[in-house]
Amino acid sequence: MSRGLAEAVAGSGVTVTAVLPGPTRSAILGDLMAKQAAADGITLEEAEQRFLQTLRPTSLLQRLTSTDEVANLIVYACSEQASGTTGAALRVDGGVVRFVA
Repeated sequence: MSRGLAEAVAGSGVTVTAVLPGPTRSAILGDLMAKQAAADGITLEEAEQRFLQTLRPTSLLQRLTSTDEVANLIVYACSEQASGTTGAALRVDGGVVRFVA
């Protein structure tokens, strides 16, 4: 999708970069884990560990991504430092996705 949009605006000086976050320690995920913890009668920390266990086979960092890590990638993508990047999809997912076909 980012490639197609980049092609559509090519030559206009606009660059296109998609930022693809993975499981992120956020209020939304925290709320979901809190509900799951309450339903299972476990602590929030235990619910997070269970969630991380489901990611372990594919997550290289074996932790949730922080909102700051996602924000930092967005800041980079919008900066002059990324002026040569367009049509790209940048993942900030802790290595959850092994490859993109």
